Amino acid sequence: MNIESMTGLELMQAVARGDLPHPSMAQTIPMKFVSVDKGLAVFEATADDRHTNPLGGVHGGFAATVLDSVTACAVHSMLEAGIGYGTIDLNIKMLKAVPKDTPLIAQGKVISMSNSLGVSEGRLVDGAGKIYAYASATCMIMRPKTS
Repeated sequence: MNIESMTGLELMQAVARGDLPHPSMAQTIPMKFVSVDKGLAVFEATADDRHTNPLGGVHGGFAATVLDSVTACAVHSMLEAGIGYGTIDLNIKMLKAVPKDTPLIAQGKVISMSNSLGVSEGRLVDGAGKIYAYASATCMIMRPKTS
């Protein structure tokens, strides 16, 4: 499989199907694709004892990392083959303490795309729809230079 020739959506779908491995970050922060479509990404993520802060609660970086990943993947799903991107702004609102050992759903959705920027929003929720964190993200689109 030649990932350089795949669109962002094709690449994300290949990872979701297991045809390509999840990125190594998914081992540090246990997260996996639930679904992906054009402009949408959904992950499942579960915090455990590796993700606690000095007080024993789940570190805020857990939610930040999951939401950065899911919002960026939503943008990536909109890109043609050979186009790169990177998060240049990430705004997180922590609304409730993230529980340990409880599967949560992260949802990322593109709300605006231009030639140079992709803007997306994300939510980290439980199975009942209770929201734990909200994010907005801006990704810079990196297109190859033309001569």
